Amino acid sequence: MLGVRFPLFSKIMLWFFLNLMLLAVVFLLIFGLSFRFEPWSPLFGGTGNRIEAVSRIITSEIDGKTRDERDDILKRYSEAYKVDFYLFDNKGQQMAGKPVNLPDEVFTDVSRPESFGPNDRTAGANKPRPPGGLPPPGPASSVSIKSTNPTLYWLVIRAMTFGETANEQIRSRLIVRSDSYYGYGLFFDPRPWIAVAVIVLVVSILFWLPFVRSLTKSIAQMTGATKTLAGENFSVRVDDRRTDELGTLGSSINDLASRLSGFVTGQKRFLGDISHELNSPLARMQFALSILEERARPEDQSHIIDVKEEVELMSKLVRELLSYSKTGIQGAAVRLEPVKLRELVTRVVGRETMGEKADITIDIPKNLTAQAQPELLARAIANIIRNSINYAGQQGEINILAVQDDKTVIISISDNGPGVPDDKLEKIFDPLFRVQDDRSRATGGTGLGLAIVKTCVEACNGKVSAENIEPHGLDVQLTLSS
Repeated sequence: MLGVRFPLFSKIMLWFFLNLMLLAVVFLLIFGLSFRFEPWSPLFGGTGNRIEAVSRIITSEIDGKTRDERDDILKRYSEAYKVDFYLFDNKGQQMAGKPVNLPDEVFTDVSRPESFGPNDRTAGANKPRPPGGLPPPGPASSVSIKSTNPTLYWLVIRAMTFGETANEQIRSRLIVRSDSYYGYGLFFDPRPWIAVAVIVLVVSILFWLPFVRSLTKSIAQMTGATKTLAGENFSVRVDDRRTDELGTLGSSINDLASRLSGFVTGQKRFLGDISHELNSPLARMQFALSILEERARPEDQSHIIDVKEEVELMSKLVRELLSYSKTGIQGAAVRLEPVKLRELVTRVVGRETMGEKADITIDIPKNLTAQAQPELLARAIANIIRNSINYAGQQGEINILAVQDDKTVIISISDNGPGVPDDKLEKIFDPLFRVQDDRSRATGGTGLGLAIVKTCVEACNGKVSAENIEPHGLDVQLTLSS
């Protein structure tokens, strides 16, 4: 069983998106994110400044307030930012906010002595500590911590606050806790990055799309051309103006189509010439046999009749070869016109059933027309009817109907005969192919009838197909433009 096929366009675009993902991963690694929680990383888009601004506003509001007032202030900011705010002193004692048990790693940082190490973001981090031990002026120092069981994200911001009296200075810690990696926009605002990603994606698609469409369009055109060549239509050509390998391939397809067209046309012309040359000696042989039949002794009559039938069979084969070759050679020059199908089919049926016992029904709308060359279409339909009469004329009626489907007209000729073996169904329109291997007169036919049908229909820019009918029978369909 064949696997699922993916269009080349989809594969290229998938590879393009994988390329973007790889670039995004490399980008993250270069900026040192490594899946660490660090709001001051460049990838967080300056949210560190936002956190410092919020911490300064909160600490300015709680200065000189009572415990209850501080709790109300932190509750208000917690509801506004959808995170939890707490206030602790540098000894690990909670000063405001709803009661909370700090994880060990957070408590350790809260109660650590004042220092100006690498994690401090104070403007004077490398300066000596001023008298009194208070931090120098500048942004508040902060530390980000990720705790587990459950996973929570913490920010410890070192600040200086005043107690309930203006003279009471306290080295405090404003703590922010969130269960979200981006802190609902406070730690990390994804919107600017989403906008950048969308812009990059759109620009990349606009940059790649013309190239990919050009590539897949050329391949699709060549695929369609090869299918057309397989259907024995050698007039197809592809655009070979590209300067890459696809242009070379297109040029090769055009050369192949030209050579095949010349080969097939030459073959049909050769068959036509041979058939034409054979007509004269066959006619003389038939004339001579007629004279010989009149003068032969009675006991020799049977032999002469056998020879005469063989010559007649040869003459029929030559005529059909000539018809087949002429149709193929003249097909490209056929001028199509609207043909009234009911009128044409009725005329063909009347001609083909003269002296034949065949039950044929015609179900074609009176005004239905199709684009065709009347003589070629009549010859195709006549051959199909003749084939149905020969193989299924005594086994039930032959149905001829035509329907319009969108911009096409489908003519269906079906019978109740034995049908065709499934493995030979696609070959019945090949020249000189016969379902029976023998060529006795009992099985009849030269193997050119349906080949002529195909040539005539294709000369009218149509298609012919056949399928078996359950429980038995054969349905031949001609598809033409309406």
